[in-house]
Amino acid sequence: MKDDLDSVPCSSLAVESSIRVATAGAIWGCCLGPYQANQRGLKGMDKALFVANATGKFGFKCGFIAGVFSVTRCGLRRHRGRQDWVNGFIAGGITGAAVAVASRNRSQMIWMATIVSVFCGAVDYARTS
Repeated sequence: MKDDLDSVPCSSLAVESSIRVATAGAIWGCCLGPYQANQRGLKGMDKALFVANATGKFGFKCGFIAGVFSVTRCGLRRHRGRQDWVNGFIAGGITGAAVAVASRNRSQMIWMATIVSVFCGAVDYARTS
């Protein structure tokens, strides 16, 4: 029996998850930004700009991560025809590599891909078992 997710395009799932997680990241940026601004001794307009910048950065990064993961996992599920832990494992590895690629450090990219891959695979395994 096919589930309802087969009728929803992967791009729609990616946009929906990106918006949800980007919102959570922006809220996190709103909470963490003032703390970091106080640590740096910023006041007035400098503090407001710092908080706005932190909010945007956290929101974008979190939304990017969610979008890459969800579109990769959905695409793998459709391509393989299965919904199991392997999809989460592979999608986690690709997402971890995409996050760490900005560092331009291969060992950091490999470690990040491995950690995120194992975590996502374990979560999917626990959810499907």
